Amino acid sequence: MDAATSRTIRIGKTNIGLIGLDIALNKATAKKLAKDEAMNFLYQAVEKKNYIPTTMKEKYKIALFKEYTKHLQGGVGEEETLIIRIFGTGCVSCNGLQKLVIEVLADMNIGADIEQIHDPDEIGRAGILQTPALMINNSLKSSGLLPTRARIEGWIRAVHD
Repeated sequence: MDAATSRTIRIGKTNIGLIGLDIALNKATAKKLAKDEAMNFLYQAVEKKNYIPTTMKEKYKIALFKEYTKHLQGGVGEEETLIIRIFGTGCVSCNGLQKLVIEVLADMNIGADIEQIHDPDEIGRAGILQTPALMINNSLKSSGLLPTRARIEGWIRAVHD
């Protein structure tokens, strides 16, 4: 059975963490759903495990369909996707790193796929020896300390520009 994990997507100008999105994307892909079917299927699946304001229903559907399209294309959307992975046990520093990264992305008006990895086995497989650790597009940027806002901005700017 698949474990429901949180995945952050961009809805409008906001990064939103959604539980169960990866599972819903895999199910929609297996069913080979058309656009309207996929939008409705993903929305219904995500709505069961997440709070979605009724006024945001259409924006969520559009954002979910964009994620579905990227998923079908192997994770690559219309533009190169910025992939940020935060490794940690869920401690205050690890959660602080995720919050700081999201704030930096919002200030820079840049969307990214953000994944927080808590599983010690997966942390080890990634070669991480100390947490919190930050990886941007499969390149380890920091490990064992909380980087400054300016340093995170520099790393994102170097990859995004």
